[in-house]
Amino acid sequence: KNGTLSPPPSERRQSHTHGERQNCGAAQDSAAMSQNVLAGMENSAVTVLKRAIELDNESRLPDALVCYQEGIHLLMEVLKATKDEAKKVHYRKKIENYMDRAEKIKEQLNDLKEKGKYHEQIKIPDDATGFCYEKLFKPYLDSFVTEVWVEDPYIRHVHQVYNFLKFCEMLIKGPCSVKTIHLLTSLDNAGKAKQTSSLEEIKQSLQSYNITLELLYSSSIHDREIRFNNGWIIKIGRGLDYFKKTQGRFSIGYCDFDLRHCHETTVDIFHIKHTKNT
Repeated sequence: KNGTLSPPPSERRQSHTHGERQNCGAAQDSAAMSQNVLAGMENSAVTVLKRAIELDNESRLPDALVCYQEGIHLLMEVLKATKDEAKKVHYRKKIENYMDRAEKIKEQLNDLKEKGKYHEQIKIPDDATGFCYEKLFKPYLDSFVTEVWVEDPYIRHVHQVYNFLKFCEMLIKGPCSVKTIHLLTSLDNAGKAKQTSSLEEIKQSLQSYNITLELLYSSSIHDREIRFNNGWIIKIGRGLDYFKKTQGRFSIGYCDFDLRHCHETTVDIFHIKHTKNT
């Protein structure tokens, strides 16, 4: 009628069939992708929760609590994405069990702190990895932390000042809202100018995050101790300087301290009520 030719019915059917196949294939690919994502989320949840149980069995309660909470969050995401009703029932039961254990750990930690009996010791083996500042300190940081005290005689050489800078960056990323950091260290007589100028640079940089760095120097300081104003005290045998030097500036672990090999050291964690009663 308008001068255009329509394809024969057989061709139209073939065209529709081809389009339907494409749509069907795309839907299958999308479903397969969703299943892969779901399986990946589930595997991540299982890995984190297994680690929580290991830490729980080792009586590393704050670390265990963090892993339980992270694992529960991942498992809840899996539950939301699951269509199978039987699996939903299974996941809900698992989440309920893990939440019960996490609540019991919270109660246990609070009870220990109230009685002034909390003490945890972590031994870092020689050449171990996986002990970055986030892993070590984050379980003891919360929204109530606004002030931090660092006493370490060896924030002197360049790599040690970088360690302190890494520690400050960890504090900035939360979950705390730090307003003041106190650093007590000793002066490096041979490189005093470089040490003090580097620490002053960190001080100026922290001001842009509304954090005050108070610098004090002592010639008699020997102990190494980090305190948070929520009551936690962390004593590391080697202070912040427990990482080994990498082979080069472009070696794995140079930037990511979680991949950096460590010197052997011991970490003791107390709560202030414990130190007052002992």
